[in-house]
Formats: sequence, C-alpha cells, structure tokens
Amino acid sequence: MGSASSSYSPKTIYLDVDGKVQKVLFSRHCSPCDIKELLCSSSNIPRNTAIMMTDPEGAIVSIDPTMPTNNPNFLYKIIPLSASQLGEKEDMFQNVLSQVAEQFSRAFRINELKTEVTNRLAMLEKRVELEGLKVVEIEKCKNDMRKLRDEMTSRAGARVNCPCKYNFSDDGKKLTPRRDIPSYPKYTLSQETIEALKKPTFDVWHWEHNEMLSCLEYMYHDLGLVKEFNINPITLKRWLLGIQENYRSNPFHNFRHCFCVSQMMYGMIHLCNLQEKLTLTDLGILMTAAVCHDLDHPGYNNTYQINARTELAVRYNDISPLENHHCAVAFQILSLPECNIFANVEPEAFKQIRQAIITLILATDMARHGEILDSFKHKVDHFDFTNEEHVACLKMVLIKCCDISNEVRPTEVAEPWVDCLLEEYFMQSDREKSEGLPVAAFMDREKVTKPTAQIGFIKFVLIPMFETVMKLFPQIEEIMVQPLRDSRDHYEELKQIDDAMTEAQKKKTESLSLGGKKK
Repeated sequence: MGSASSSYSPKTIYLDVDGKVQKVLFSRHCSPCDIKELLCSSSNIPRNTAIMMTDPEGAIVSIDPTMPTNNPNFLYKIIPLSASQLGEKEDMFQNVLSQVAEQFSRAFRINELKTEVTNRLAMLEKRVELEGLKVVEIEKCKNDMRKLRDEMTSRAGARVNCPCKYNFSDDGKKLTPRRDIPSYPKYTLSQETIEALKKPTFDVWHWEHNEMLSCLEYMYHDLGLVKEFNINPITLKRWLLGIQENYRSNPFHNFRHCFCVSQMMYGMIHLCNLQEKLTLTDLGILMTAAVCHDLDHPGYNNTYQINARTELAVRYNDISPLENHHCAVAFQILSLPECNIFANVEPEAFKQIRQAIITLILATDMARHGEILDSFKHKVDHFDFTNEEHVACLKMVLIKCCDISNEVRPTEVAEPWVDCLLEEYFMQSDREKSEGLPVAAFMDREKVTKPTAQIGFIKFVLIPMFETVMKLFPQIEEIMVQPLRDSRDHYEELKQIDDAMTEAQKKKTESLSLGGKKK
C-alpha cells in the first residue's frame, strides 16, 4: 500500500524566480506541456512561451515528470528562449527532416515513381482519346442487338407448332465486321515465328486474337494466295475480322480452334510439299475452308440439333445441320463487297471455288468419317495428282486431319484442348438431361474421363486416318503419326493408374463394409 500511495504523491521542485525561492508542486502523471505551463506561471512568464530549465551549474534539465527533484539550496532557473534560439532549433529540425526525406526518396525511388506515373497517365490519356470514338459505335451496336432481339422474339411468337430451341440469323442477314481496318495492330512476325508456323509443334496457346489474325494474314501472303486471287490486302484484313467475330466464345469450337485447324493445314502444306503437287487454287480452297469450317458453331453438336429439332435441323432436314450452317455463314460474309476476298476471281472460277469449299466444310461432319476415309483408302495405293476425283478426296481427308489434329501436337499443347472439349460435351449432356433428350456416354460427366475419352478416338479414328495419309506422304510419320502413338500410350498409362485407384478404393469400401457387418 505504501508504495502504491507514494506513486500518487506530488513531486516538488524549487525555482529561482528573480532571486526568490519559488516552490512548485505537480503530479507525477502530468504531461510535459502541463508542467511547462505550470513553470511559466510560477516564473511570471506568459503561457505558451518556449522555455528551458537549467540547474545552478548551467546544465539543461529536461522538463517532464521524470525530471530530478532539487532543494532550496540547489535552485533551478527558467529561461525564456529567444526567437534566434528557436530559429536554430527549427533549422536543425528542418535539416533532420530533409535528410529523412532524402533517405525515403532513395529507399522508395520516389522520383522514378513520379516519372513512371506521369508516363502512364500520358499513355492512359492517349488511350482514352483513341478509344473515346468507339463509345458511339458500342452504343450503336447495343441498340442494334436490342432491335434484333426484339425482332427475333416477335418472329418466334408468330411461329406456330415449331419446337425450335435456337433462332439463328436469316439467310439474308449480312454479318458485317463490327470494327473497320486497320483495327488490329500490324505485327511483324519474327523469323522464329515464321518457321514455327510451318510445324505441327506450334504452340497455339501463346497468341492473342489480333496476333492470330496477323498470322493468318501472313499465311495467305506467304502461300501466294493474295497474288493468285488478286486479293486487296485491306479486304483480306476485313474478311479475317469478319471471320473472327463470327466465331462464338465456346469452350472448344471458338476462334482459337479455327486458328489451330488453319495453322495445321498451313503446316501440312509445307510438310507434304503440296505447293509442288496441287494448284494455288487448291491451296486457297484448303486454307479458306479451314478458316471457315466452324463459323457460328453454337457449342451443341448435330446429334443435339436433330434430337431437339432446332431451327438448324429443321432448315437443313437433319443433314449435317451445323456444317451446312458454317457454309452459309461463310458465304454470307463473302457476299459483303468489303469482305469478298474472291471479288477479282472470274464468276465461273468462283463458282467452282465455292463448291469446293462447301464440299470440304461438309466433309468435317464426323458422321461421314468412315465413308470419306474408305474412299481415300481405295485411291491411295494408286493415287494420281492429275485426277480431279483423287485430289478432291485428298483435300477432304486433309481438312479432316487438321480438324481433329490436336493430339498430333505436344502434350502440353494438346491436353488443354481435351479439357475444353469435355467442358463443351458436359454442357451439352447437362442440357440434354434437363430436356429429356438422349445422352451419349462419351459426353456424360458421370461416365467419361480424359483417358476413356481419348484412347478409343486416337486408336480407332486418328491413327488409322493419319497412317493412311502417311502412305502418300511418308514424311509425316515422325512429326505427326508418332506423336499420336505416344499420345495413345500416354492415355493408356493414365487409364491403368485410374483403374488401379478405382480398384483400391473398391476394396477399401468392401473392407469397411465387412468390418461394419461383423460389429
């Protein structure tokens, strides 16, 4: 108790005020400011005056609750500080602050940050200026979409006894690119990229849409198609933009898939030396069909279209509804003067090109796989490049190879496509279940795995087709056929692992079940 009470007892100091002893009492819990005010009052000095306190020997005594006590024989003295003395202290304080600021500036590179922020602001201002003009176009596009939606709704309401699930664009609708040329940056492809584009090992995941557009543009120039068809380079750009904007954002059937197929076609042209065996017109047909082959794909396959009796199935009488739609959209785009890359081709020649492109796109319907491959097998042993029927069959097989060629690519490039395809399959099967439609086992998320999805497809579809093409072009074995065999082995190993884990889990479950019964 004694120590506790003594901690609250006042502290006493003695001052020399004009030659007289002045006793000052203050609590040990006073703040330094309170003590200074008390000392000023005791020394007849105005409050808030800057002061210092010295002992008889001239030493400065700190003014705070912990200051040492004195006695009447050892008096402290209060001295008001002059302006000059305060100025010196302020100068010293400012110097300290300047040094601290400089150290902070060095530590955090404030000047560099200021420069960077200024530069970024300038870039943003420029971008805002460039992008500002697009606002009106975006609003116009939104209004057009609203009008189109209202129009389609009114048409759907007027239709009687038509259980269609989709409302697709009318035949006469013009699919104009939403942006004009030049709208995507002009990329200068490096020599490394140019060489990589010619190979199936090209990594398609490292490229943005604008870059893929530039690569496709380069392919048309490199193959001599721009010169052969007398294509206006600006028209080529507009056409490619129109193509890109008419691929939907599906998990698998999207513009990147279009680019994959087109790049693989370009690679096969170089790998198989097709420039020496086919005409430039044939190469143009192959490339253009590859670019257009999945235009406006809705993400639900032909089986769904037919079973759900969609507008596409009704329109095309259940005969390759999607592929027919891809062709229709392709030639809707080409019907636009500003997008018609064949505008300078003679009418009779264009008629033949159009028919050949349609034939190739329709050949991508997997329902016709056996028919087309069997036809090619009967020709491959005595193949004649001067025979139009032989060449037409080869072109169909080539676009089929490119369309389903992901497993030819390195594993790190190919495997993400499996995930994308399964995601699209699962979306369809979920919808089919909700609508009471038949569901294919290979699309059912409860039944399929990546290995089971791939093994049969690689063994019974991909390898037989590519090995048949290999008879005509032996050079593809190392770079295309062998990767397919490696991919088959990879997924068979994964399946063995999955099966072993499933069996182990089954035994564990049975063991737990038996243990429970014994109890």
